Amino acid sequence: MARTMTPGASTDADLPPYDPARLLGLPFPERVRLVCRSFAAQAHPTPRIVMAMYWLKYLLVYVGGWAFFVSRSAGYPGVAAPGTWAFTAVAFHKAILWSIFYELMGFGCGMGPMNARFNPPLGGFLHFLRPGTTKLPLVPGAPLVGGIRRTWLDVALYAANQLCLVRALLAPDVTPVLMWPSVVLIPLLGVTDKTLFLAARAEHYWVALVCLTVAHAGDLWLSACKPIWCAIWFWAATSKLNRHFPSVIMVMMSNGPFFPRWLKERLFVAYPDDLRPSRFAALMAHGGTVVEYLIPVGLLLAAAHPVPTALMLVVMACFHGFIAINNPSGMPIEWNILMIYGGVFLFGVHPEARVATVVGAPALAAFLVFCLAVVPCFGNFVPARCSFLLAMRYYAGNWAYNIWLVRKGSAAKFRKLVKAAGTFREQLEKLLSDPVAVDAAITLAMAHRFMHFEGRPLLEALPQAVDDIDAYEWMEGEVLGGMVLGWNFGDGHLNGTQLLAAVQAQCGFEPGEVRVVMVESQPLFGRGMTWQIVDAASGVLTRGETLLAPMRAVQPWPTGRFADAFARGRSGAVA
Repeated sequence: MARTMTPGASTDADLPPYDPARLLGLPFPERVRLVCRSFAAQAHPTPRIVMAMYWLKYLLVYVGGWAFFVSRSAGYPGVAAPGTWAFTAVAFHKAILWSIFYELMGFGCGMGPMNARFNPPLGGFLHFLRPGTTKLPLVPGAPLVGGIRRTWLDVALYAANQLCLVRALLAPDVTPVLMWPSVVLIPLLGVTDKTLFLAARAEHYWVALVCLTVAHAGDLWLSACKPIWCAIWFWAATSKLNRHFPSVIMVMMSNGPFFPRWLKERLFVAYPDDLRPSRFAALMAHGGTVVEYLIPVGLLLAAAHPVPTALMLVVMACFHGFIAINNPSGMPIEWNILMIYGGVFLFGVHPEARVATVVGAPALAAFLVFCLAVVPCFGNFVPARCSFLLAMRYYAGNWAYNIWLVRKGSAAKFRKLVKAAGTFREQLEKLLSDPVAVDAAITLAMAHRFMHFEGRPLLEALPQAVDDIDAYEWMEGEVLGGMVLGWNFGDGHLNGTQLLAAVQAQCGFEPGEVRVVMVESQPLFGRGMTWQIVDAASGVLTRGETLLAPMRAVQPWPTGRFADAFARGRSGAVA
């Protein structure tokens, strides 16, 4: 249901909900305006039953699954004594192993209706165990592993890794012999399909697994894992040093189930006419960034001092807990749970482990410097060449993304692909019998992209992409990529040029049938976001850059010259 917010100084009392037929019949700029207004007006955008389903998944499947495997460990004292088994070395090892297995199965990122997955609610193993599905090899065309379609070899490698993880999880003690297979197989899986390396959360879980394996003797693995947690906090905070993050807070908290209604109104400059993030949203964003910086600094400086360490752990738990209870779309709450658990285990239970100890193992230290410093630094300054996951640029509102515009009637060609699920529209059609309701739902889904500040380049790029945008179906690249690749988590590079080429090779779209607006994220301290328009059959049509400073005064929907560009239609589009 829509909530009624005080219009304040607004001269337009036309508030949502809107009649679907009216919404669909409006010109594109006006349609986007009402879509954004509808998003801002929702008090409970996620049904309670969906929230309950997700939290049952987090607690019963993720936490419960981990607890089950810990119970298979030697000397397990019983479930009634969690204080004696939850923070043991074997429990931490199994938390990392279980997290990798869980994500590669498809149970974590990109699962469920909040990620446009309804039937089935996940890709994961349904996709990765199926020969013929689309994949993105690291080296296209390489013998054996460079094809665009999954082979029995790809399936066997994935299955072998999952079985090795289960073997280690069921073992009474987790030894290097049990972990080495996955240390080797996960990068190999990344060579066959980049999607799998990212799905395993290699920048976090795999790096930790390497530390647990090569530094298993003694307590060196404890010292090696601490900088992993600190690097994640540091780089995640660094990625928020931009103008994007206030809009993330605005969207996330407006979507939050427990954020007070009266505060939601204050997230916007002036609802319903000015839906840019307010000073209040900016204050929350910048405050969160400061806290995220303070967590690693405070924990490292408070080493061996119980009271300040406990204080910083409480701050850390509240920080991640606040994110978790608001269920931001696409955010893996399981990852926040692991961050809390790992922070308490590494810094609270084992304050004696010193990060400086890693210097005594030069090879391990070099590995950590490369993974935790070199790669994230490169990824923040040259984001076009690095996944936002490897760069640890989490939920900063500054990601590469793609909008696929598919000429109406042409989406049927996607059926040529081997995949576990249909398109967003096809899944909705199984749930909603009214075609108008399906069209309205797809239209309303556009709000998430436009409400974020990173959506401003679309105001310049979309009018140049096609001559009549109403003749095309809007497909969010992340959702479409999740359908084609079996996994998605915000990385636009997975649903960009390489995926388009793989889809085109199998579907054979004609020129003009599919146009993709590919927007690259803003480099750290950069001035704008670059973009290109690519036709599936003809290739790159045009490129541009949107300077972001002037866009701070622009509403999320097309106004002024941007609206005029849509009205001009054919004259403004590239051929």
